[in-house]
Amino acid sequence: MKSRVKVLVEGGKASAGPPLGPALGPLGVNVGQVVAKINEKTASFSGMKVPVTVVVDKNRQFEIEVGSPPVAALIKKELGVEKGAKTSGTEVVGNLSLAQAVNIAKLKSGGTFAKNVKTAVVEVLGTCVSLGATVEGRDPREVQREIAEGKHDAELK
Repeated sequence: MKSRVKVLVEGGKASAGPPLGPALGPLGVNVGQVVAKINEKTASFSGMKVPVTVVVDKNRQFEIEVGSPPVAALIKKELGVEKGAKTSGTEVVGNLSLAQAVNIAKLKSGGTFAKNVKTAVVEVLGTCVSLGATVEGRDPREVQREIAEGKHDAELK
């Protein structure tokens, strides 16, 4: 039987402390090796929280499964901001281009319920609303309406 430990770690900066160490200790694996492997696999997500699952079998062998960061974290990285707006709708933290939104949607392609790139981009724009980010200098809801009308179909292929 395999044990699964799911944690959210900062990319490339996992440590043997909580929450990882106490969860892995009773499973008998070398926590240092696990942490090193996690840091190696998540280095490209530096500065973002990344979901990681450590699968340990009865022989104390382990596998690391790295998910992709939440959409909000990817948007904040693209915008170069630490946090979203305190009050979305009145405060703007940054401006995302439609091309950046498409890239984020493609990155998350396996981890969303969207059936295609078009609906994944609409999801990303919805997160922009929550964060207080504009898209192409406008309210993301306007761009969502334009996508629904088919105005950006060429860019969403």
